[in-house]
Formats: sequence, C-alpha cells, structure tokens
Amino acid sequence: MIAAVGTVEGVVLVDADAEELLGTGAEVPAADAPPVELPRVVATARSGATIVAVVERRPPLMLSRDGGATWTEAGGGLPAGFAIAVAEDDPDRMLYAARNRLYLSRNGGVFWRSLPFELPDIEGIAWLD
Repeated sequence: MIAAVGTVEGVVLVDADAEELLGTGAEVPAADAPPVELPRVVATARSGATIVAVVERRPPLMLSRDGGATWTEAGGGLPAGFAIAVAEDDPDRMLYAARNRLYLSRNGGVFWRSLPFELPDIEGIAWLD
C-alpha cells in the first residue's frame, strides 16, 4: 500500500504496510474530489458509494456509505486534518493526514493507527496502488 504525500518540502512516498518512508516522489496524483454539501469541509475523497469528508470540527471526519445521502461522524480520537485518501479498490482502506502525521484505517474509519514518523506540513495525499 503505497501513498504519495505532498508536503511543503515536496512529495514523499510512503509504504503504509511497512510503515516506512520510501523516498521522494514526483507528484501527488490529482483525484476528483466529490462535491459535499456539509459545513466547514476541508477535503473529500470517494471510492464507489463511500465518501469521506474532512471537516473543521470534532470529530474531524464525516462518512457516507450511500453516496452522500446520509452521514455519520468518524475519527473521534484524530487531531484536526488536512487531507483524506480512500483506496479505489477497497473503500475500507483510508489514509488521513493531520498537520504532519499520517493515520491509517483498514476498516472503513472505525479504528485508526498513527504511522510512526512525522513529515513536514502535509498538503495532500493519494494512494498510488
């Protein structure tokens, strides 16, 4: 599970399975952010009918499994965030970016694990695989 992470100092490649930095990358692939009609939205990501929105509040995530018709709160223990990525082939695999740390969920945002390294301020993220 490789992700590209855009920071203020450039792009870094991360292996989320091995929890390690792989080196520099060229760019963070652009993703079509779904339009979301929620207040204070920071970032959004989609995989099929699953939409995740980062919002400026506690908890910092809103999750929809039905294309945005209904929403539930998620990420109760997470800090304020700046970006979210949902794997195209597995909507349960999510990567969340706080200011300088990444958090991984493999179960649709129920439980989150912090990756063990800090990065320069994060601006964007995307799954490469």
